[in-house]
Amino acid sequence: MFNKFFLFTALLGLIVLATACASPTTAPSSAQPTAAPKAGAVTINGAGATFPFPLYSRWFYDYAFVDTSAKFNYQSIGSGGGIAQITAKTVDFGASDAILTDAQYTAAKNIQMIPTVAGAIVPVYNIKDTDGKVIITTLQFPYTSLADIYLGKIKKWDDPVLKNANPNIKLPSKDIAVVRRSDGSGTTFAYTDYLAQVSAEWKEKAGSASSVKWPVEGIGGKGNEGVAAMVGLNDGAIGYVEFAYAKQNNLVFGAVQNKAGEFVKPSIEAVQAAMAEYGTNMGDKLALSIANAPGKTSWPIATYTYLLVYMDQTDCVKGKKVVDFIKWVLSDANAEASAKSLDYIPLPDSVKKQVLDKVSKVTCQGKAF
Repeated sequence: MFNKFFLFTALLGLIVLATACASPTTAPSSAQPTAAPKAGAVTINGAGATFPFPLYSRWFYDYAFVDTSAKFNYQSIGSGGGIAQITAKTVDFGASDAILTDAQYTAAKNIQMIPTVAGAIVPVYNIKDTDGKVIITTLQFPYTSLADIYLGKIKKWDDPVLKNANPNIKLPSKDIAVVRRSDGSGTTFAYTDYLAQVSAEWKEKAGSASSVKWPVEGIGGKGNEGVAAMVGLNDGAIGYVEFAYAKQNNLVFGAVQNKAGEFVKPSIEAVQAAMAEYGTNMGDKLALSIANAPGKTSWPIATYTYLLVYMDQTDCVKGKKVVDFIKWVLSDANAEASAKSLDYIPLPDSVKKQVLDKVSKVTCQGKAF
């Protein structure tokens, strides 16, 4: 697992480096290379969520062939960091999986959330059965069990709640090591948003935010990669990462019982079901929680992810580049194909229209582009 993990991280780094250097030599299959980026191209800096990092890296690579005068540089420092940097205007755009609070909207006047795709958060684990063999079978987690694990109410893997849901798996009498994000994280927001919706006790004690006071301190890891590493290093550990990351790194992840009582595995279709059940009216903020959807086929730990941009840009050149990139993301067939290939879920057409309508109203120094 670890060799693959570090190989994937290295590949992402190479992709970002290739984009930053604007001289890609091998185009991904979905791109249609026409020319190398120009020398002296405009650099657009962004920072934030790790959840969409694999996809954004791919998009920035592809887009280097679409607009050769733009170079995107993205730092995946977590949603909390992205919100802080766009609020301070030290980057040209931010990225977050967490929905902005009223205080954050006030601090970043005229900020707009721009949904780009949706995705799933999945529980990952590293545990050996009573025969000492690593469990690679999909464990089933009953409705409130993840909340109860993170509350410290379910302490061992052979707890009756887990044993009854997994009768054919030899769960050991071993302490559960809880792993959580140590940084301000939209992935944590999406995960705790789900926990708060299935457990009144979790909502009261910890709530939902990109950083919470964990009832069980557990083990902290920075980014998806940090959580995955901590789970991998600790026998009996459980953590949470985004679905695409788990798949691409061959992590073992579980099925979760949804609000309808069905055990569901994460998939594009299961997240699309959650999106459909919450409707497509995003409101003026274009932000909506899709956790704990009621349908039988819905994956319960689902979320949109967002770019953060100011509706009135101060740098007209960079602002126009950002707007053009967003329009490409939402309307180009290759961009959508890249998202699907990495297990992210494109927005429904009705949501895309709302987003494009909003983006068309972005101005620079009070004037239309």
